[in-house]
Amino acid sequence: MSAPERIRVFVADDHAMVRRGLATFLKAFDDMVLAGEAASGQAAVDLCAELHPDVVLMDMVLPDIDGAAATRLIRQKSESTQVIALTSFKEEKLVENALRAGAIGYLLKDVTAEELAQAIRAAHAGRATLSPEAAQALVDAANQPAPPGQDLTGRELQVLALLVQGLTNRQIAGELTVSPSTIKSHVRSIMTKLNVASRTEAVSVALLNDLLD
Repeated sequence: MSAPERIRVFVADDHAMVRRGLATFLKAFDDMVLAGEAASGQAAVDLCAELHPDVVLMDMVLPDIDGAAATRLIRQKSESTQVIALTSFKEEKLVENALRAGAIGYLLKDVTAEELAQAIRAAHAGRATLSPEAAQALVDAANQPAPPGQDLTGRELQVLALLVQGLTNRQIAGELTVSPSTIKSHVRSIMTKLNVASRTEAVSVALLNDLLD
C-alpha cells in the first residue's frame, strides 16, 4: 500500500530564522513537507502560482505587499491553496484583513508545534482555526459601535461636503438645484445620524472621521 500523500506547506516570512524553524518543524511530521518559502509578499504570490502548495503559512507583515494582499492574490490564483496567517500581531484590523482576504486560519507565532500541525491539517481539509486572541479580536470588533456617518446617503454626503465648505442652506440649494427646505431637511437628517446638535459639530465630525474622503 502506498503512503498517503503529504500536505505541501509553503512558508512566507521575512525572517530567515523563522523560515528555518518552520522548515525544521515540518520535518517532524510524516504527513507534511516543505513545498517552498519566500521572504516577501510578492515572492510568495509568484512562487505559489508555480508550486501550488496545499497550505501557506503567511506572515502578515512582509516587504513590498503585506500578508493580507498576498493572501488575496494567492487565493485568487488558486482556490485549492489554503492560507493560515501566522504572525506575532493580534490587532483586530490585521485579523479582519486576513480573513477578508481569504485566510482560513489566524494563529500567533507562540502556538505550539502540535497546535500548528493540527491547524495545517484542518486547513488542508477546509476547516478554519483561530487562535483565542484572534477570536477575541473578532468579538471585540463586532461589539464596537459603527463609526459615525456610515448610514449617510449619497445626497447627504453631498450636502455635508458643502457644509464643510461653509455654504448656507440657500447656497447649497443653489448648488444642488433643489429648494432650501429640502436642504434644511437633509441637514436635520445629517445632524441626527451624526448625533450632533449643530452644523459646526457636523462639520467637525465629518473632518475628524474622514467622511468625505
